[in-house]
Amino acid sequence: MSQSSLPQAAMQDHAAFLAQRHDFQTDIDRIAGSDTVGTILETVMLATNMRFAAVARVTAERWVACRTVDEVNFGLAEGDEIDIESTFCQIVRTSAEKVLFNDSGTDDIYKDHPIARKFGIVSYASIPIYRSDGSFFGTLCAIDTEPRDVKDARVVAMLEMFADVIGRSLETEERLEAQEHNLAHEKELARLQDELVAVLGHDLRNPVAAFSAGIRQLEREPLNDKARMILPLMRSSLYRMNDLISNIMLHARARLGGGIRVTLTPDAPLADAVRQVVEEIRAAEPESTINLDLTLTRPVACDAPRVAQAVLNLLSNAVRHGTPGSPIEVRGHTGESEVSITVSNRGLAVPGDLRDKLFHPFQRGTHAEGEGLGLGLYIAATIAEAHNGQIGVTCEGGTTTFAFTLPLTAPAA
Repeated sequence: MSQSSLPQAAMQDHAAFLAQRHDFQTDIDRIAGSDTVGTILETVMLATNMRFAAVARVTAERWVACRTVDEVNFGLAEGDEIDIESTFCQIVRTSAEKVLFNDSGTDDIYKDHPIARKFGIVSYASIPIYRSDGSFFGTLCAIDTEPRDVKDARVVAMLEMFADVIGRSLETEERLEAQEHNLAHEKELARLQDELVAVLGHDLRNPVAAFSAGIRQLEREPLNDKARMILPLMRSSLYRMNDLISNIMLHARARLGGGIRVTLTPDAPLADAVRQVVEEIRAAEPESTINLDLTLTRPVACDAPRVAQAVLNLLSNAVRHGTPGSPIEVRGHTGESEVSITVSNRGLAVPGDLRDKLFHPFQRGTHAEGEGLGLGLYIAATIAEAHNGQIGVTCEGGTTTFAFTLPLTAPAA
């Protein structure tokens, strides 16, 4: 789908918005000026792998872009308007239902749909945005010219949450605009800008912090046999919750910042960093046996905390998917030009058709049981890539091994 294949701008366009004379100027200003909405659109693209995302103002007669992130060069910017009949958003407005399809060539409902066919739309998501009073505002859209999995339940839940956040932020903005520009106004604007972080972080981290404090208090008290058995299970759950939250936030920062950034240290304390995360897992998972064998005999130029985080994610994956009672082996050694750290566990082999997808976000094994979003291996792979290294997986004789390798020396500037 090229820019020229889009319907021509009708009535008004980006120039009208820049000139402050657009019919929907206030709505566009609110969305275009919101840091929260910008973060949401970037995260939508990251979560769906789609290359175009937008918030649109939709009425019975008009479709107007209020904010876009465009990596496909559709050529739509704030204020640009297209024929409402050329969009699926009219269906969303009239039916009050979201429109989702992974592949317009095979979808049961939208196969060979004239809109998709005319404009080369292959995968599509459109979620209605409502103000808190129930009035329809528009849609949160994501589009690509290639098949994408947008119907995954976790992705759909995220899109619906983001649409709700946008709707509520619109009402808040409207309320603030009716007030005097005072200190309370500025504080509320700052709160709105951080709303996404609050939704993803505050509502999760605060209960987890309270949970952790409660466990620490219990560990100081006399415990009966049943409590001593339950407490390690609580600690394990706490560790997994913290791991999930950290992965979500690092994943978002990596996308918004153009990738995970690393700071290379010429002779990094890599062995100490790996030992520390192994001890963390041992403490969090006392029923798991983790054997550690490190022979890092040469200096390694790396970001030791980031590499340790990758190993932590590999270990978490091994604990989660390995055969209970079977030991997990962590080995590290230095060769002539690279360092290799492997994590091995006994268990079901990863199917061949899934191995290439394991290192993509929101991908999990076929036997996963709903603990996590499938971000750990993706983050580990991203950390390896940031070091000009790589990560791979092999399954032989009932043992699955993830190998994390990176150069011994930093690349030339």
